[in-house]
Amino acid sequence: MTLSQRRQDAQHDWWRGATIYQIYPRSFMDANQDGIGDLAGITEKLDHVASLNVDAIWLSPFFTSPMDDFGYDVADYRDVDPMFGSLNDFRALVDRAHALGLRVIIDQVLSHSSDQHVWFQESRQDRTNAKADWYVWGDPQPDGTPPNNWMAAFSGRAWTFDARRRQYYLHNFLESQPDLNFHHPDVQQAQLDNLRFWLELGVDGFRFDVVNYYFHDPALTDNPPMPRERVQLGNPQSYQFQRHNIEQPENLAYLERIRALLDEYPGSTTVGEIAGNDPLPTMAAYTAGDKRLHMAYTFDLLDSTGDARALHDVQARFAEQGDDTWPCWALSNHDVVRSATSWGEDHALLALTVLCSLRGSLCLYQGEELGLPEAELAYEDLQDPFGINLWPEVKGRDGCRTPMAWDEGTNGGFCPEAVAPWLPVDARHRPLAVAHQDADDDSLLARVRRLLQLRGASEVLRQGDQQLLEPSRLPVDVFGVIRTLGDQRLLCLAHLGRGNDAIDIDLATLDAGIEGWQSLELPGMTTPQAQGNRLSLLPGTAVWLVLG
Repeated sequence: MTLSQRRQDAQHDWWRGATIYQIYPRSFMDANQDGIGDLAGITEKLDHVASLNVDAIWLSPFFTSPMDDFGYDVADYRDVDPMFGSLNDFRALVDRAHALGLRVIIDQVLSHSSDQHVWFQESRQDRTNAKADWYVWGDPQPDGTPPNNWMAAFSGRAWTFDARRRQYYLHNFLESQPDLNFHHPDVQQAQLDNLRFWLELGVDGFRFDVVNYYFHDPALTDNPPMPRERVQLGNPQSYQFQRHNIEQPENLAYLERIRALLDEYPGSTTVGEIAGNDPLPTMAAYTAGDKRLHMAYTFDLLDSTGDARALHDVQARFAEQGDDTWPCWALSNHDVVRSATSWGEDHALLALTVLCSLRGSLCLYQGEELGLPEAELAYEDLQDPFGINLWPEVKGRDGCRTPMAWDEGTNGGFCPEAVAPWLPVDARHRPLAVAHQDADDDSLLARVRRLLQLRGASEVLRQGDQQLLEPSRLPVDVFGVIRTLGDQRLLCLAHLGRGNDAIDIDLATLDAGIEGWQSLELPGMTTPQAQGNRLSLLPGTAVWLVLG
């Protein structure tokens, strides 16, 4: 099928309620046996991804980069870094994914580039060159200090002095990741052109890194201090409320330009990462209507620990923003502790069952289907600058980025035994490997496949509205929603507590309209005991009830 034919036949809203599987290329599969994952390795293992009953893959960065931040420092937006392969390898990956019915979403890091990018190399030469204003430059204060008090995410000031220009440049992350100046129209257009390049190669959409970071306050106003009770003492940036370095009003207009471009490629989609101090309202604003992002996510759910009240509160705060929005919920990704650790390994399946009950699109992270816990690494094994700079208060992100476990060998089948992988394979991961779980029809992997198949086949779960059940109407440690589509209603309850004692729930107190119900068979969950409208629910289990 040609690109134009596929675009014409695409269901434009396939992404609404879809399940996306995130792949971290460095750690998925090493095909060329150098200890680093690559595009050919991903292509080799796409059958496994397709077997999960997901709709799309999201690839973290694979672009040309010095890898100071492992690809989130882009030196060439239109090429593949040689460690991952070539553009031909990428074309082969897209073709194989599409043949398996998987759409392909790729990362885009628009807010900042590598300091090795030709744009920055020209910009830093002097104040009069053609790209002099393509990055955010500021004059020193009279005492030589930086233009303002903004702090970077990876510790220290967000400004670095350049002797040639006698100015500071802004970097919200590493000093080797200078921020582009989106107030310059040529910068806006250049990044739109880069997006078009990948759309023409057949990608089905983009995940936008820190999508609320594109614009800054041109007056370079100081950020106010964060209330002390909200400060993370090991992270200097958390001492400030990020009011002026991110989330400027111009961002919305640029998102509309991005959406207009995507609309030229029917069936393509966008998902934005929203980081900041109050992200849920921003996520709602950025996905409102049909002229901005299709969907977005924050760290509110990613930072969850399986507490029923906290889970309710995240959903309630987002619901306050209105219905004209679309979230993409996840419990794990390349930036946070794996959900099998944050929720507890005994609740790995329960966590995904709760995730599948929520209104919105979903994202799973590689290895989540296996129940991989967060890897434990020694300081000398760390690669992530975030962890290296802030150790030991902040351990960084390497614990969730270790190689995928394909078999029970020393390197988990990720690379040959004689090759040292870029991060060590945690010994606890090997017994959870794909090959081992594939051989067991009742493994967590098998259960996750059935769970995602159930979610994917349910229009009420993919498309339906959501009514949150107030904690005051539920027993302690129970989370619940009612999903509705037309006359279809599905009650989803999960007992997130621990112990051995079941609790009784009177369904009539949850919704006066419940006149009868039928329990769906949830993978790995005990069939609920019921008497009339009273339901007995064990800790660590969930039920989905079709309501009459």
